[in-house]
Amino acid sequence: MAISAKLLGEDEYVVVSTRTHWKALIGPVLLLLVVAGAGGFLAAIVPTGSLQTPARIAILAVGVVILAAFALKPFLNWFFSTYTITNRRLITRHGILTRTGRDIPLMRVNDVSYEHGLIDRILGCGTLHIESAGERGQVVLPDVPHVEHVHLQMSDLLFGGPDGKPGDGILDDEEPPEHMRRRPQQQQQQSPRTDDGETLFSSDDDR
Repeated sequence: MAISAKLLGEDEYVVVSTRTHWKALIGPVLLLLVVAGAGGFLAAIVPTGSLQTPARIAILAVGVVILAAFALKPFLNWFFSTYTITNRRLITRHGILTRTGRDIPLMRVNDVSYEHGLIDRILGCGTLHIESAGERGQVVLPDVPHVEHVHLQMSDLLFGGPDGKPGDGILDDEEPPEHMRRRPQQQQQQSPRTDDGETLFSSDDDR
């Protein structure tokens, strides 16, 4: 399930790797049971005669086409689609024959949130919303298993965990980008005062 180590950068490691929740397979499994039951029933009631065998073959062919289109394809889409979070980026992969992927550096992520309704809470999944600074804006990952845990893991990478790490997807030995560096506070210049405490001049006076 995890992304190949060959596709990871130096000092990069996988934090979370998962597929969508198994609830995506409920429909295909129910369809499989219905088609198998209906096909078996129709094949059993075909009258005996010269057309019995061709009729049963036709029933089998129709059942295979229905299952391939509405059950097998969703299963393969589920199997070959993955969400991976490393210490540096979010990686999504989709597709059966034609593979599509998207990588979002964590330092471009502005916000991460999640939502799950009653059914999702019962099943233990939810939808993860990721706001990025890229051109496409928001990324929505539906049916993420253990979405609260995934949200916590990603928040720790972005904003730092309870141990006080800097977060933002930056390793301890890495130099953060210029716009993310914390600038040292400049010491305020002390203005000379007269004996009665009045300020003679200040560095903040309007010029």
